[in-house]
Amino acid sequence: MPHKIAILGAGPSGCYLAQSLLKLDDALEVDIIDRLPVPYGLVRYGVAPDHQGTKGVARQFARLFERQGVTFIGNLDVCTGDHGGEITLAELRELYDVVVLATGLPTDQKLGIEGEELDGVIGSGALTRAWNDHPDSHDLPPAETGKTVTVIGNGNVAMDIVRILSKGEGEFEGSDFGTHHAERIAAAGIERIEVIGRSPAHMAKFDPVMVKEIGKSAGLRFEIADLQLSAGAEADNTRLQALATLAGIAPDDARCTVSFRFGWSPVRLVGAGGKLTGAHFTRADGSEALDLPSDTVITAIGFCDDARLGRADLVAGATDIDSGRLAPGLYAAGWFRRGPRGTIPENRADSQAVAAAIVEDLASLAASDKPGRAALQARFDRLTDYAAWQRIDEHERATVSEGRVRSKLRSRRDMLALALNETETPS
Repeated sequence: MPHKIAILGAGPSGCYLAQSLLKLDDALEVDIIDRLPVPYGLVRYGVAPDHQGTKGVARQFARLFERQGVTFIGNLDVCTGDHGGEITLAELRELYDVVVLATGLPTDQKLGIEGEELDGVIGSGALTRAWNDHPDSHDLPPAETGKTVTVIGNGNVAMDIVRILSKGEGEFEGSDFGTHHAERIAAAGIERIEVIGRSPAHMAKFDPVMVKEIGKSAGLRFEIADLQLSAGAEADNTRLQALATLAGIAPDDARCTVSFRFGWSPVRLVGAGGKLTGAHFTRADGSEALDLPSDTVITAIGFCDDARLGRADLVAGATDIDSGRLAPGLYAAGWFRRGPRGTIPENRADSQAVAAAIVEDLASLAASDKPGRAALQARFDRLTDYAAWQRIDEHERATVSEGRVRSKLRSRRDMLALALNETETPS
């Protein structure tokens, strides 16, 4: 019997890992398990909805299920015994020769400063999931952002947030950004977006292409401050060049000003009556302070584990984390293994290394006598499969709003009703 492998997480890391495993040994029985009823994880719910080119990698992953024999098992919540769930990680390991944790890091990193609990402080991950209509996201209200938004962080996620908030009506054509979200952003009438980062401009984390893309929206004025911190930087620094393309954009009839500031660290958020009113920053050496009135602060400083699978203990106890080995028969891939760094394409190389370690270890194991997916299918009666996802996909494309490529089902109830051929009609 072939060795049975369960990959937890149907996002890019999990799908790339399945590809890599089957290239090394196409006799493996690979199941990709996700707690959501649908596959693709970060591609569907984390990538900015107006970046359809990036989301297009899902077409490549579809071949796993359509041609390569990988089984998708959705709507199954796996975690440690301390965090609820439908099946524990320990139980799952009894069913498979190998279990790989590729669930990413789903929680926004905290600033760790006073005032972070105020109403009006939103994590970028939570906001992006809401904009992507993740079924577990609460409906974050862009209409209540107020006129002034401060984005803390200057990486690519921050640039995604700035780009979407600064777009005008009609600039979401060809995306899967729900019209309900676009209408609420338009209703907010945002007049100023402050983008604040700790690094000097020439060392910022953003991809220059992402900055230039923001400049394509009509009706924006740009202010670029603190470039003195980059004095002496290389003349061909691409980040400085990207900012220079924005510096001269200042129409008299601008509807919104986007201000980039560098070299500032957040020290305190303040409010009144539990509602955010401002943000305070300082230079690293304490030489200057900056106070910004803010109706909304969006933090985009990275992501961390939600503890449901005990990542901290597993990684701390691993003796060969570079190869993804956590314990005999248990591995990690993607951000779960290496932390919140790297893009979707970079996960391919990571997955190749982990796959090589798994196949090497399996070479010393006898043929499998584990039950694998058969045990899950016997125990749980509301699992979804790839055919169920295809029904959801077809429905979302068939009911699409004008100017969009997809109209996502927004609740788990509606997805399951369609996926499992139940009588309830999705709304």
